[in-house]
Amino acid sequence: MKAMPILWKRLVKGGETCTRCGDTGRELKAAVAKLATALQPLGIEPVLETQEIDEAAFKTNTSESNRVWIAGKPIEEWLGGDVGMSRCCSVCGDSDCRTLQVGGNTYETIPEEQFIKAGLMAASQMISSASSMDRGARSCPSSTAGTEPCSPTPESSKGGCCG
Repeated sequence: MKAMPILWKRLVKGGETCTRCGDTGRELKAAVAKLATALQPLGIEPVLETQEIDEAAFKTNTSESNRVWIAGKPIEEWLGGDVGMSRCCSVCGDSDCRTLQVGGNTYETIPEEQFIKAGLMAASQMISSASSMDRGARSCPSSTAGTEPCSPTPESSKGGCCG
């Protein structure tokens, strides 16, 4: 199985996180479970990693809390969205916290369906990249050609290799 890393960061203070991050975490875990089932036949496994941000790091850059990357890209890139900020609650103090803006909607809690959509886009790119690499180097079928990788040549009548 090829791993599709999913990273979620959020502020944790005194063992607590804010409602926004807590709810996003539940939505993300539900999405990862559904993605695991959907992507298993394709040989892709979503792997969730969670990271805690301490109060000092949060105060330095509040937009790092409740941030999610899927297959190395922020979720807002997969969804064609933007990052916003809005007033949060207890654990975050008076700070504004990250929101996700997609298709005219602003999400304080990122819903499961947005994670699934981004995960499917990431999986599609992973499949596409793997297919391109598979086509890039093939072994020559001729018993006299050996097993050296080869590429299609203009002389190949059917677009094959070693022709």
